[in-house]
Amino acid sequence: MPEKEIKKINLIFCGTPDFAVPTINLLKTHPLVNLLKIITPLAKPAGRGYKLCNPAVAEYAVNNQIKLLQTESINKEVAAICENRNENENENENENKNELDIILVLAFCQFLNSKILQLPRFGCFNIHASLLPKYRGASPIQHAILNDEKITGITIQKMVSQMDAGDIVLGEEISIYENEIGGELTDRLKNLSATVADAFINKMFDVKYNGATLLTTPQDEKLVSYAPCLKREDGEINVSRLTTQSARAIQNRIRAFAPWPGTFCIINGKRIKIIESSIPDYSLIPKNLLPAPGKITKNRWLLFGCADAALHITKVQQEGKKVCSDQEFINGIREDELILGDKQTL
Repeated sequence: MPEKEIKKINLIFCGTPDFAVPTINLLKTHPLVNLLKIITPLAKPAGRGYKLCNPAVAEYAVNNQIKLLQTESINKEVAAICENRNENENENENENKNELDIILVLAFCQFLNSKILQLPRFGCFNIHASLLPKYRGASPIQHAILNDEKITGITIQKMVSQMDAGDIVLGEEISIYENEIGGELTDRLKNLSATVADAFINKMFDVKYNGATLLTTPQDEKLVSYAPCLKREDGEINVSRLTTQSARAIQNRIRAFAPWPGTFCIINGKRIKIIESSIPDYSLIPKNLLPAPGKITKNRWLLFGCADAALHITKVQQEGKKVCSDQEFINGIREDELILGDKQTL
């Protein structure tokens, strides 16, 4: 008697950073998924010693004995992608086991060309860390905080040649906490990604085996916004930013860019990392201690003068030193006046 067919979704996963690991872990153990292989970029030099460092996704694949393809461009790997047969399959199983149903992408850092998009039976789908059409691009989490959003979430969209522009399959939203930083929101969203991926797999299983129709929603192009790649210089708090932005906007930048790319300023010629800040209770601060826009005061508090009010910088780190409170920083300053620099070559 022939073996009974095991009904599963045949899937290839593409991803790069640690953000993708919870979703891969879900796929690896999901009873409805046949994870054919993982595709991720090549190892790159990193750290002070510029040693080759594998993406977190590659490390996970190796440690869990999942077939891995590392490439500088997925678009050069048509032949490898078409080799869909899992090494553990036997010859008696149904031929449909060999068919690639889906390529699922999460934080992959490479564009898929039209030829790759057409390879899977049902298409390629991207898990994106925003409520599309808001914040298409590489840094949606940071931009949501930067722009003082109150909610964000995870969206799965069917991929097209234009970045993050495909029809929406499903999504789930979460609130952004009042003082939440970028790293904290990232951790919550990477776990939510796995939850939404689970719902997606169940939906696609019904499409493949139960004749269900995949319902999608086109994105409203009028609501599109973008979240481009961040650079280290985006984190500089300088005179120009302080004199044109509110205290809340500067605080949001500090929150959004923690821990990466981080925020910093140049004070009396020294580069200072800004770790934490808060909006002070202005009733507790004498008016003569409040700095003008673009200025710094260092009496009982380290205060930055913004366009509308002062921002309390509560934790900082000088180069080569440990993180300290603003009071500890102030106590170690010999100069009578703090002068905020504008630009420095990084």
